[in-house]
Amino acid sequence: MKSLIVGCDPGTAVVGYGVLEATPDRYRALAWGVLRTEAAAGLPERLRELHRRFGALLDAWRPDVLVVEELLVGRKPRTALATAHARGVIMLAAAQRGVQVRAYAPTEAKLAVAGYGAAAKGQVQFMVKTLLGLPEVPEPDDAADALALALCHVHRSFGRGGALHRPERY
Repeated sequence: MKSLIVGCDPGTAVVGYGVLEATPDRYRALAWGVLRTEAAAGLPERLRELHRRFGALLDAWRPDVLVVEELLVGRKPRTALATAHARGVIMLAAAQRGVQVRAYAPTEAKLAVAGYGAAAKGQVQFMVKTLLGLPEVPEPDDAADALALALCHVHRSFGRGGALHRPERY
């Protein structure tokens, strides 16, 4: 059974996305990139634009699952709050389209692709490139993080013996 998965690294300024097609034995990247909002715009305008543009992305790909990053508050609660708003409108866009939503912590995604939950950004980018057989490292790192989240979902969906451990590609 084929599954189309959209990974999302949410933010108000930059939203990373990655689209994977996966079966229990194979996976491949179909698209990746970022959506950016206007820095001078207020939060409500940015959120409206994110909802519109991410909704259009979902309409174009019609995924089975949207995978978003779990929110970590850490040392920057204001940034976490703004990210939570962006995450909310992205999840709303998915819910409006009947797309299942799954969430994983950044450490889970790093563990799934790099084998180490505290892997550095560069390590994650390199492993995403390697696992997906991409010609170069996905840039910016928001796009690589979104692909890592999608790969994490593949790993969790198909189990430890799943696609990440048998990187046969289409």
